[in-house]
Amino acid sequence: MITIAWDVDDVLNDLTSVWLQKHWRPAHPACRTAYRDLRANPPHALIGAGLDEYLESLDEFRRNRYLSDLQPLPEALAFFERNGDRYRHIALTAVPLRYAPVSAGWVLRYFGRWIRSFNFVPSRRPDESLPEYDASKQEFLSWWGKASVLVDDHAGNVESARKAGVQAVLMPRPWNGGPDALEETFRKLESL
Repeated sequence: MITIAWDVDDVLNDLTSVWLQKHWRPAHPACRTAYRDLRANPPHALIGAGLDEYLESLDEFRRNRYLSDLQPLPEALAFFERNGDRYRHIALTAVPLRYAPVSAGWVLRYFGRWIRSFNFVPSRRPDESLPEYDASKQEFLSWWGKASVLVDDHAGNVESARKAGVQAVLMPRPWNGGPDALEETFRKLESL
């Protein structure tokens, strides 16, 4: 059976869009940057922030609003409802260690019928000292050896997964130039 490894943020949900609209822009009314204009990720320079300020804001959103404000991407939920039992599924995300339980809880709340394994590569924060088992999703996938497909919004992760011998699907987002619409991306997954 094919095993699909799913990135969580901006693949199963719209984290960056919701964070920008509900958290960043209300706190920074001078920021006029629209979600569609985020041509880089991380988008700190595009929103007029330093990297540390951006990460602190994103972490604050994760701490205070992630579980209450973030809904599943309708296209993702529809895909799972139609096809969830045709594949095995795992979550493979990059999130700070302190927010991994929040992310895992969100995944299980909305996709736990299908996603039975939550895995993460810690997104480093300056005040954390962690053992480094895997520095990237590619290293995790190479070590784990069971994923057939990775679905991710980061073009670099898609490219490195392919180098590791894993099929990869790029979730279209403003920062990655993904060629397909969301619906088309999920149709491609259905044809596996």
